Amino acid sequence: MDLQKISDKAKRMRRKILDISHSCNTNVHMGGGLSMVDITATLYGAVLRFDKNNPAWEDRDRFILSKGHGVLGYYSALLEAGIISDDVFGSFQTNESDLIAHPVMNIPLGIESSNGSLGQGLSMGIGLALAAKRKNMKHRIYVLLGNGECNEGSVWEAVMCAAHFKLDNLTAIVDNNGFQSDGKSAAVMDCGDFAQKWKSFGWNVCAVDGHNISELYNAFVECDVENMPKAVIANTIKGKGVSFMENNNEWHHNRLTKAHYDRALQEMGEI
Repeated sequence: MDLQKISDKAKRMRRKILDISHSCNTNVHMGGGLSMVDITATLYGAVLRFDKNNPAWEDRDRFILSKGHGVLGYYSALLEAGIISDDVFGSFQTNESDLIAHPVMNIPLGIESSNGSLGQGLSMGIGLALAAKRKNMKHRIYVLLGNGECNEGSVWEAVMCAAHFKLDNLTAIVDNNGFQSDGKSAAVMDCGDFAQKWKSFGWNVCAVDGHNISELYNAFVECDVENMPKAVIANTIKGKGVSFMENNNEWHHNRLTKAHYDRALQEMGEI
């Protein structure tokens, strides 16, 4: 794997997120999209099996974004992968666009699931993983959740279910950036040691730096245990890559003014 190539993808994705957040001229979810960029860059750049010319390929791996508000970290990955075009990406939040604030299932655009209320994606992933097992198919299912989303009881029901059915073709990733809509996650509902919790439910767990591409890649492609689903706890920084957004929950959902946009680009060395 070419680590630099993935790192370059992540940098371009962050730039694209800033560009579209500014040009769409409305409030968007930036913090949680930026925190997951290295995760989706690694998945779409080196891990997932897909055919950009045939997004409905039956043997493709499936990626489900359960933390739907992080969608810009998803759309920018689809753009980098060549699954969607610049024109489609540029239509974000415009009238009649297929790309809105949360993903809506659209297989020709590589979007595997719809998302509204949090806490639903892992259950869908379990259904897909169980179906693949029963059909003797070899593709894998990847589900990306938010740490705040894990307050939902439905998540833990799904965690128990996946272990019960021994779904070793399923990988859950927690974007553990320490924040959620209402503030610091530890203050809203402290989930404690995520890695230990997932282990206690019978999962094979890898805890990694969610901005270290080598650690992410190794967690995705190694460390498999037969008959156990895998959880990758990716410790991240909300708003990663833009200093005034990092660990600043004002940028969970906000409008990127021209002044903020220029400042962010200057920090990234783009202007």
